[in-house]
Amino acid sequence: MRLVFQYIRPKLMSMSFQLTVKFAGTIVELLLPWMLSRILDVYVPAGDVPMIWTWGGLMILCAALALLCNVAANRMATAISRDITEALRQDLFAKITRLSSAQRDAFTTPSLISRLTTDTYNVHQMVDRMQRLGVRAPILLLGGILIALILEPVLTLVLAAMLPLLGLLVFTVSRRGVGLYTRAQTALDALVRQAKESMAGIRVIQALSKGDYERSRFDEANRDLIRRERKAALLMNVTNPVMNLLLNTGLTLVVVVGAFRVNAGITKPGTIIAFLSYFTIILNALMMVSRLFVMYSKGAASARRLAEVMEAPEDMPLEALPALSGEDFIVFDHVTFSYGKTRETLSDISFSLKRGQTLGIIGPTGSGKTTVLNLLLRLYDPDKGAVRIGGRNVRSIPPEELYGSFGAVFQNDFLYGDKLRENIDFGRGLSETALKKAVQTAQAEFVYEKEGAFNYRLAPKGANLSGGQKQRVLLARALAAQPEILLLDDASSALDYKTDAALRKALWEDHGEATKIIVAQRISSLQQADKILVLEEGRAAGLGSHQELLQSCESYREIAAVQMGEVS
Repeated sequence: MRLVFQYIRPKLMSMSFQLTVKFAGTIVELLLPWMLSRILDVYVPAGDVPMIWTWGGLMILCAALALLCNVAANRMATAISRDITEALRQDLFAKITRLSSAQRDAFTTPSLISRLTTDTYNVHQMVDRMQRLGVRAPILLLGGILIALILEPVLTLVLAAMLPLLGLLVFTVSRRGVGLYTRAQTALDALVRQAKESMAGIRVIQALSKGDYERSRFDEANRDLIRRERKAALLMNVTNPVMNLLLNTGLTLVVVVGAFRVNAGITKPGTIIAFLSYFTIILNALMMVSRLFVMYSKGAASARRLAEVMEAPEDMPLEALPALSGEDFIVFDHVTFSYGKTRETLSDISFSLKRGQTLGIIGPTGSGKTTVLNLLLRLYDPDKGAVRIGGRNVRSIPPEELYGSFGAVFQNDFLYGDKLRENIDFGRGLSETALKKAVQTAQAEFVYEKEGAFNYRLAPKGANLSGGQKQRVLLARALAAQPEILLLDDASSALDYKTDAALRKALWEDHGEATKIIVAQRISSLQQADKILVLEEGRAAGLGSHQELLQSCESYREIAAVQMGEVS
């Protein structure tokens, strides 16, 4: 809850004013039963019609004032909770974008999505209800008890006997509810993950006729969520019927005892009617308190999950490491890395590139090709060894400076549901000339055939483009800012050989000064590279030019024989 208080603090003045208005409206509302008892016990027996009309008009005025104050306070509460949730959600999104890849792997994408949506909504509901009911319910409860005590002390003892039981019930239920709602949110993460996986692979699912299988998997996750939510809801819903039982029992006792006291002339009828009204107010206030505890339980569980993300420590801080001199621009110095610190993904990888040189990386699936690019971008830090750019360890380069030197296309890259121009420019404010030049180099002239050209609107994930068109738009995005280092991870796999050859020629002509690292499955895409790194199970099986590897690397020679019919 400490996290929520940080966002409430800037709104304390507005919230104080809202609570004051709410307080005033609630106090006025509490006076209504007392006014009614005065009319019935004083002015009706005396037949004082003018005073009856006067006090009746005063009751109408107070009722209208209470309504206006409550409506105004509720509108202010809605605005305050909306602003708090907006700021919280914005900061949470910013924090997620700053998490390291290892931290995102630990939280998982589905969990981060549900925290950004469902958990922030639960916090919003908690803050909103606390403002609406947090003042009204306690004042009605305590004020009702106080006035009832003044009106009829003996009958108040009946109410007092019920309160310890009600307090114990609310405390016990709310204490267990936080844990149950936390487990329900964890089940929601699993459901989101299942839905996300199924939607991402919908074409494969349909092609393999696995719809029934996926529905059964989703049904299992859905049932688990329902089971946990039902358990939490059943616990929280215990409060209403038990409270009704206790308070209606007390109400019955009040009527019975009150009847004897009126019959004995100890108490007036108007006082009993007012007491019953206050008893009803107290009943409703306790019901509000029970709803508050339900919202608090859900909100506290969600706030705890949000705090886990917001308070996640910086696990990849900048380090003051000395720069090394030398002619090499990019250096991998005996780099070893493993995801999750278990099985090594890369083991003792070393290579160096001078400015403007090109490195090709080839190897079977899972050999660690993409991991090399991830380490160069410092999405992860190596377990051993060092990665240097321009003599500086990437651990010592500020993120803005580091990422500003790269242009990258990854295997599973994405396109926005926006204009082609926005997808290529990517918020960098590039000139029209730069965009057109990037499209030309990326062999993406098909852009001009689309309606509106650069203003053509893409579907989410570029669903209205073919695979080859998507890759060429992504290539144009990477090239548009004239990057110092160009990373292409299987970026031409969907292109035909003719387009691929034209792309390679254009890259060498238009971006010859850029240092390039190209991951590919085709030797034809790499054979002009200055160096080619052959990876096998995370180890360097060979490093050299195309001709050198044909002579020295058996695995490379086998790939060349299969793809190109080349042998040494």
